Amino acid sequence: MKFRKTLAALLAAASILTLTACNNGSGSENGDNTGSSDGSTENTPNTGIMRDNFTSAQLVDDMTIGWNLGNTLDVCQADRDGDGKINEHVEEGEEVDETLWGNIMTTPELFDHLKDFGINAVRIPVTWRDHLNEDDSIKTEWMDRVQEIVDYAIDRGFYVIINMHHDGGDDAKFGAWLRQYALEDYDKFYARYSKMWNQIADRFRDYSDYLIFESMNEVGFDSLPQSDAFALLNRINQDFVDLIRASGGNNEKRHLLIAGYWTDVAETCKPLFKMPTDTIADHLILSVHYYTPWEFIAGQQKTWGSDADIRLMTSKMNQLKTTFVDKGIPVIIGEYAGGGVNREQTYYCEYLVKLCTDMHAACFLWDNGGILDRSTYVWRVSGLIDGLNRAVSGEDYEVTKAP
Repeated sequence: MKFRKTLAALLAAASILTLTACNNGSGSENGDNTGSSDGSTENTPNTGIMRDNFTSAQLVDDMTIGWNLGNTLDVCQADRDGDGKINEHVEEGEEVDETLWGNIMTTPELFDHLKDFGINAVRIPVTWRDHLNEDDSIKTEWMDRVQEIVDYAIDRGFYVIINMHHDGGDDAKFGAWLRQYALEDYDKFYARYSKMWNQIADRFRDYSDYLIFESMNEVGFDSLPQSDAFALLNRINQDFVDLIRASGGNNEKRHLLIAGYWTDVAETCKPLFKMPTDTIADHLILSVHYYTPWEFIAGQQKTWGSDADIRLMTSKMNQLKTTFVDKGIPVIIGEYAGGGVNREQTYYCEYLVKLCTDMHAACFLWDNGGILDRSTYVWRVSGLIDGLNRAVSGEDYEVTKAP
């Protein structure tokens, strides 16, 4: 979630949400999976096969429930509340790891349970800024750990998204660089951005089309005139596509997730936002997030489900449908979350996911560690996983709030 939100909102949202060897994508710990390159869905993720004539729209349609491994590989030493001080940090000489913001080390068993719950797609946000050498190369230990967790998911049949997450945050004094560099000196920005993405692309170049790269997370440039701000974001997205396509291997055909302006629905639906051009047809997906209304997510609005609430959510999804989906550009809601007590969260999330499923978009629940207990594998929000499974079932039904 973006650092530009206030401390109060972040804390409120948090309280609501909470109440090995690497195989380079060509092998598997099971070792007996076979794939197909004929465009069918018989292909398994760990074969390294890219399905022929398999479009991004088909890929998104193949996703059921999506889930974020939040506050894990995306952690960083950060000024999360904007008070000018680092809130979470490691001692001098120590390395940042995935437990910095309070979550446990990620295990293969987590993905076994996620699969049992009906989830088949995971977004693994990654922040790289605390793991760079002086020459901007990514430290081997961090890259290895990212790959290890990706493999946990890939080997169990998940679609996986990895990205560049809080590198694009607002706390430039404490390490966020993407937005600041792009505003100050694009050549300096591109030198680091391309070097990092080329390393990531090279490490995962032989992975199948179950692995998706996302250009960045929640980035915008509101200090610029609007036309310049959108043009800058569009330029980054275009450069992202170009450098991934030039990185060789399966990346020449990899499905890529393109960040909208601030990943905001209304902003991204403006004509100023442009999807990049590509060397291969139908392999780009739009990425937006949905935390509307923020007052509900942050706990200031206690209930959700009035006629006005329903109209707002429906109109936002219709915007995405008419602007992108109907024009052949598939959409992923890369983050969303509910607010209020359990039944309110479940109602909001189920309603959203049902709307998106009906229009052939995929949704990824934001979980900072407070939705699914990663030690006991118990859902802290009662009814939520059942509601999400109903929403992606394809059944024609009316979503209702539990009594």
